[in-house]
Amino acid sequence: MPIHNPLNAILGLLSRDIGIDLGTANTLVLVRGRGIVINEPSVVAMDAKTKRILRVGAEAKRMVGRTPANIIAVRPLKDGVVSDFDVTEQMLRYFIEKVHDQYTIIPRPRVVIGVPSGVTEVEQRAVRDAALNAGAREAWLIEEPMAAAIGAGLPITEPAGCMIVDVGGGTTEVAVISLGGIVARRSIRIAGDEMDQNIVVHMRARYDLLIGERMAEEVKIAAGSAHHSGNGHVVIVRGRDLRTGLPAQVEVTSEEVREAISGSVGAIVEAVKDTIEVTPPELVADMMARGITLAGGGSLLPGLADLLAKESKMTVHLADDPLGCVVRGTGKVLNELDALRKVLVDLNDRRTPLRR
Repeated sequence: MPIHNPLNAILGLLSRDIGIDLGTANTLVLVRGRGIVINEPSVVAMDAKTKRILRVGAEAKRMVGRTPANIIAVRPLKDGVVSDFDVTEQMLRYFIEKVHDQYTIIPRPRVVIGVPSGVTEVEQRAVRDAALNAGAREAWLIEEPMAAAIGAGLPITEPAGCMIVDVGGGTTEVAVISLGGIVARRSIRIAGDEMDQNIVVHMRARYDLLIGERMAEEVKIAAGSAHHSGNGHVVIVRGRDLRTGLPAQVEVTSEEVREAISGSVGAIVEAVKDTIEVTPPELVADMMARGITLAGGGSLLPGLADLLAKESKMTVHLADDPLGCVVRGTGKVLNELDALRKVLVDLNDRRTPLRR
C-alpha cells in the first residue's frame, strides 16, 4: 500500500495532470479536465553550431527542407523511440511549459506518456527521464496499444479478448488485450513514415524525380490507399529532375501510389495475422464477435480497414477518434490512476535522473 504523502496530495489538487502521446510524427498533449490542448508535429529546429532550440512543433515543421546551413530541423524520435535524448527533453519541456502558460498549472505536473510496446527498457527510461528533467513531478509510461485501447473505449479489464491495431508515424502496434494485460503483441517499425519513404523511392526509381518528405506525405494523403477503390485520382508530384537538375513535375495515379506503398501495407497486414496466430483460441473467438479496432493516424489510409477485414476474416472498425486514441487513453488513466495503475509500465526504479 502506498504511503500517504500530504505534500503530494496538495500538489495533486493544485496541478493539472498531463497525458502525452509522444509520437514520431506528432505529439498530442491532454490536460486532465480540459481535453486535448496541443497537437503539433514532433519536430525541433535548432542552430547547427550552438545547438540552441529555435522553434518547436508546427513552426519547426514548416522549416523542414527549407532552412539555411546554420539551421537544422530534426525529429528527435525515430521509429517511435528517442534518438536524441537532449532534444526530446527540450521538446517535452516546451510542450509542458506551453500548457503551463495556457492554464497556469504549477510547473511540476504528473505526466503519463504513451510509448511503443516494442521499445527496450533503456529506451523507456530515456523517455521517463526526459519527462522528469523537462519539469514533470512524476512520470509514468503506458504502452501505446494499451493506451489506444483505453482511449477507443474497449473493455480492457473484462475476461474477453479485444484486438487493437495502432498505426502511427513510426511504428505499428498490434495487441490482444484481456483482463487489463496484453496477451499477444507485435510491434513493427513500419507505419506512415515508411509509406512516405516508399513514395520517395518509387518516384526516384521510376521517374528520376527527387522529392522531399513533405511532398511524399501530401501524395499519400491525396491519393494513397491500401485496397483497390477504383477512384482513379491523379496527383501532380513536384521535385527535381535528377537527369537535368531542374525543377520538374509528373502526374501519378492513385493505383501507382497504392503499388508504391504496398510493401509497407503488406507488412502491417502480416503483423496482424501473426498476432492472431499466437493468440489463445478462446480469445480469438471473442475477437471474432467484437472485431478489430483500428487507431492512429495511419489507420485513416483509405481501404486499410477493408484489406484487414479481408485478410483476417474479421470485422474491422475505425475508432471514433483514431488520432487521439492514445492521448485520450492516458487521460483516462490519470482520471482512474488507482484502478488502472496495473496497466502502466513498471520500471522498478523510482530514482531521480541526473539533471543536465
